[in-house]
Amino acid sequence: MKILVATEKPFAPAAVSAIKAVTDKAGFELVMLEKYTETAQLLEAVADVDAMIIRSDKATKEVLDAAKNLKVIVRAGAGYDNIDLTAATANNVVAMNTPGQNSNAVAELALGLMVMAARNNYNGKAGTELSGKKVGIHAYGNVGRLVGNIARGFGMEVLAFDPFVEKSVIEKDGVKVVDSVEELYSSCEYISLHIPANDKTKNSINYALLNKMPNGGTLINTARKEVIHEDELVKVMNDREDLKYYSDIAPTNSDFLTENFADRTFFSPKKMGAQTAEANIKAGKAAAEQIVAFIKNGDKTFQVN
Repeated sequence: MKILVATEKPFAPAAVSAIKAVTDKAGFELVMLEKYTETAQLLEAVADVDAMIIRSDKATKEVLDAAKNLKVIVRAGAGYDNIDLTAATANNVVAMNTPGQNSNAVAELALGLMVMAARNNYNGKAGTELSGKKVGIHAYGNVGRLVGNIARGFGMEVLAFDPFVEKSVIEKDGVKVVDSVEELYSSCEYISLHIPANDKTKNSINYALLNKMPNGGTLINTARKEVIHEDELVKVMNDREDLKYYSDIAPTNSDFLTENFADRTFFSPKKMGAQTAEANIKAGKAAAEQIVAFIKNGDKTFQVN
């Protein structure tokens, strides 16, 4: 079995070593395509592989059609919108993600952004404290749960909205469950956003929702930029001089937002949520282990298509 690691943005050397240890033990051949600059390089590399590990790389229909022997593709991370799931299914390819492996790294970043916002980008002016404030977790998955855990350590009151998680499960963590997304936004000084980008969520964080936030409200986005209605974000930032937007994903109109609301916005230069040594190793190793489990035992636990 031949496994390809295709990473325009490479894994750390320690992560590659962890992946190789797993594939070597299974008796599989591992090939690396790192820092590639053209799609043609990826198309050539996938031609004869049985499995593939990617990070933020685009597994498009063209790529999947070119991978004639491909049986499984794993996105090392939680989000998988960079895989064309329809094309994967059409080509009888099992697509997986590695949920939970990057969660702590993303959660810590979310709280770091909250501190940065509360302290006015560390500009020397007096800020506010997180203690005693309410934080709303919009989507209570692996990352959201950890954000809540860490936020309680800051003395924050944690609320959550997620219609796909049983109320009792959330409440066991000491988190107050609200009945609607509108109630979440109107109740909390901070919102930590963790929803995926899909047809139902794209552009769903809009003027009407953000305008419900209390005075001094701050939206923290470590999810996807597509869920933000960017034009309406500009409108609400214009109308509400108290609101702040801090994101791990630079919006399309980031230059305009930074120019006009420099003291109320921050965007990391590239997506940094999973960019820790620990998360890098865990996600890569998990991806390799899932491929081995699928090929040897037919394990489809983390299939997303």
